[in-house]
Amino acid sequence: MDPQRTPARRLWEAVEPLHAVVYFAPEPAEAAKALGLPSWWMGYFTGRVAPLGPLDAPPVTAMLFGFAPSMVARSLPDAWAYASPDAVLAARLDAVRATLERALPPGSEGRLERLAELLERAVAGCRYDGRPLAAGWSGVRRPASAAGRVWLAATVLREHRGDGHVLAAVGAGLRGLDATLTLVANGGVPQETFQANRGWTEAEWEESRHRLVARGLLDRTSRPTRAGEELRRQLEDATDRLAADPLAALGESGVEEAIGLAVPLSRHLVDTGVLPMPNPIGVPRP
Repeated sequence: MDPQRTPARRLWEAVEPLHAVVYFAPEPAEAAKALGLPSWWMGYFTGRVAPLGPLDAPPVTAMLFGFAPSMVARSLPDAWAYASPDAVLAARLDAVRATLERALPPGSEGRLERLAELLERAVAGCRYDGRPLAAGWSGVRRPASAAGRVWLAATVLREHRGDGHVLAAVGAGLRGLDATLTLVANGGVPQETFQANRGWTEAEWEESRHRLVARGLLDRTSRPTRAGEELRRQLEDATDRLAADPLAALGESGVEEAIGLAVPLSRHLVDTGVLPMPNPIGVPRP
């Protein structure tokens, strides 16, 4: 096994596509539009934080970390004048249920039921200190359908991991854009993809690059130095360590069973084009 693909990372890779359909399938976008939200990005930002209430831009920018403050401020708080958090949440849950029931292969119900049980056990083992997004989603009422349960549990787990990633990056002295540049420099997602989808200007991107060069993390051609490569490795290792709660709750056999159940479903979503490859959120094909 690739030493970088720890059990925590393998579980994330296996399950993340089941969550990520919310950003690419037509049903969630249509549901947000039906609520009266004027733009796709209003649907995105309200959908990400709906369980936490009608938040203004600054706390959402802090939690989502990698987005330019100006981009978040174009959607929040104005979006809440069109739809309440409760309405956004209900519409999103129904839309992703419909997406998965449409997009997954016939006969997936038994696999989804068992996967839901395992992922909910993993969620039950999570702690939420310093993890506002995961804590908010953990309080959402469990859906009735297996597809809805899988999506909600996958969402709690990915926000739990994501909140931990933010904690690790801040602990390493990185701002949101700085963390993005280290990912791009180390061969993650191309700059044009991240820059266009996170709202950063050329001037802001260049300012971050100068900070990283001054710290010795990038060279003057924007390639990572040895120190930059090591920082990125440490950041990923810390993210995995901070995602240990769900693994402990499942145990080794439970983790392997969850991965075994999720991978064929996630690959189907990729291979049928529901989740595009490559994509602007960096989700791999498991």
